[in-house]
Amino acid sequence: MRTPRLFVLFIFLSAAFTGNASPLIMKPADTAHFYTKHSFDVLKYKLDVNLYQCFQTPYPRTFNAREVITFKVDSSLNSIKLNANTVSLTIDSVSMAAVSFTHLANMLNIQLDRTYQPGEVVTILVCYRHKNTNDNGFFVSSGFVFTDSPPEGARKWMPCWDRPSDKATWELIARVPLSVRLGSTGMLADSTISADTLSYHWISNIPVSTYLITFTSSINFQVHTKYWHKLSKPNDSIPVRIYYKTGENLAIIDSTIIPLTNFFSEKFGDYPFEKIGFATLNGSFPWGGMENQSMVNLAPGGYSDANLIAHEHSHQWFGDLITCGTWADIWLNEGFGTYCQNLWVEHSAGYDAYKNSMNAVANYYLAHNPGWPLYHPEWALNTPNGNTLYNQAITYNKGACVLFQLRYVLGDDSFFRVMYDYATDTNLMYKNTFTHDFVEKVNQASGENLNWFFDEWVYSPNHPVYQNTFQIDSLSVTSWRVPFTLNQTQVNPEFFKMPVQVRINFMDGTDTTIQVMNDVNHQEFAFTCSKKPVNLVFDPFRNILLKQAATIYNIKPLSGQKSSKLNQNEPNPFRNNTLISYEVASEETVTISVFDSNGKMLTCPVDRIHLPGSYRFDWSNPGLTPGIYYLRMEAGTFTDTKKMLIIR
Repeated sequence: MRTPRLFVLFIFLSAAFTGNASPLIMKPADTAHFYTKHSFDVLKYKLDVNLYQCFQTPYPRTFNAREVITFKVDSSLNSIKLNANTVSLTIDSVSMAAVSFTHLANMLNIQLDRTYQPGEVVTILVCYRHKNTNDNGFFVSSGFVFTDSPPEGARKWMPCWDRPSDKATWELIARVPLSVRLGSTGMLADSTISADTLSYHWISNIPVSTYLITFTSSINFQVHTKYWHKLSKPNDSIPVRIYYKTGENLAIIDSTIIPLTNFFSEKFGDYPFEKIGFATLNGSFPWGGMENQSMVNLAPGGYSDANLIAHEHSHQWFGDLITCGTWADIWLNEGFGTYCQNLWVEHSAGYDAYKNSMNAVANYYLAHNPGWPLYHPEWALNTPNGNTLYNQAITYNKGACVLFQLRYVLGDDSFFRVMYDYATDTNLMYKNTFTHDFVEKVNQASGENLNWFFDEWVYSPNHPVYQNTFQIDSLSVTSWRVPFTLNQTQVNPEFFKMPVQVRINFMDGTDTTIQVMNDVNHQEFAFTCSKKPVNLVFDPFRNILLKQAATIYNIKPLSGQKSSKLNQNEPNPFRNNTLISYEVASEETVTISVFDSNGKMLTCPVDRIHLPGSYRFDWSNPGLTPGIYYLRMEAGTFTDTKKMLIIR
């Protein structure tokens, strides 16, 4: 990657610190492992399902199935409960170690034939039917039949313990017409023909969470197969199976999937499953993509979207190999997936492309932040609705930006060592992990205590709002002083500790960048220079993506001026950045706000007391869409408004 220039040029620059020395009070991270416990551990689901009629007009959603569930007893029990949607499923019978059942309120309550003790392994058989209902878990339309289960949709097409914390192996026997190709989680053990019926037999001996199990099929699916060779054992290869419809363009996925797998394997350890599988579905599929274990489903056209392919493929490490222990930990899936797709951008297109893409990710968060933290303890017990759980601004974008900022805090070598050690930790691989586990791994692998970082960025909501100030004082013909104050004005939380960079530009066209630790609010620094400075830029490389900031330059004091003044921003129109300058006639609280065309205030980059003087600051568009906006300044009785135009 391109590393930002970071050094202190002692010939020209020295720094002194003054400020409040009171200690930073950190919000403690709630790292308790909250999740819904139950008294058994499912070891295996074996599903024998007849899908034949689903491919016949009028494409009913009905099927018959026999499901064998094997589980280990964790505490003495004589009955078990499984999730089974009552709208979707009709339970016909239970047998083997089961003697009776009730199916009410989406729960299948099964009475066992005796009391079982901890450590015993029990097997039951459930015979059931799927009703002809559209439940958004089992999809049938025009020759496509597939499942899609996040966050808890597997219960709509099979009885199961439908929480991410209980992984089990998987076996599928699916009967379909001869013209159908069907893929699933795991490896294809065999396929057999009997008369007009084709039976597929898929097996995954690697445990999988229920929401990551899938089968996906279509009449006249084509299968393009190639092989990826493991980096650790080049003679050992695994199949890449790409399911597609005639006429689809496979050029991008065909040229991308092998180098993409190599890249992620170098960063996070060898690809962890028995095959690489992708399928494009039809318009019934409700998402852009779904990272089912070893069998990714994509929306139509997904094979031409390299970013989507990279996002879903990275989930095989972060989401499937290591799966969130509860829904409170979902950012460990989606934030990592969004960040990893941008790592691929960096690898394939360069650092500038990566940085531009991450800036866009941050801008979306800034424009749509709903105000809750990445980690919600209550989500471990009570699953929120899908729009909340999979909130784009928080779960995906803020999660990705937190990893970007962690890389900035740690440095490249330490960051990528952390990521590799996390993904290859044998205590976490093929199991569930919690945010607490990732924090521990970061501290262990980096050799630092970064609890403060996660307390503010993961366990707390929102982001810092900086209203910094600086001025340039001439001490002599060869000496200048640049006082600089770091201020944060947000309320919840009140302060974010972070290393921050500042760049000082000099009259001769040179500049230098230094880094200081901002560990208290209203922190003052003073930089002494041996050549004339002309400007100071806060966070010049935007390494703190999650922030709003205005660094106000007090250009000169004013005396005797009768009124304040707001100048037109320059440039105007603008895309990303514009210069805002203004004058203050008397000591006043100055507020500068941005409003949309409906008069709604969107952001307030300045809200603080000013002494009389002339001021300016660079304002960065925090993800606002192109259009007309209004810049308003209020200082005492003075009010003025300027029209701004943001363009594409």
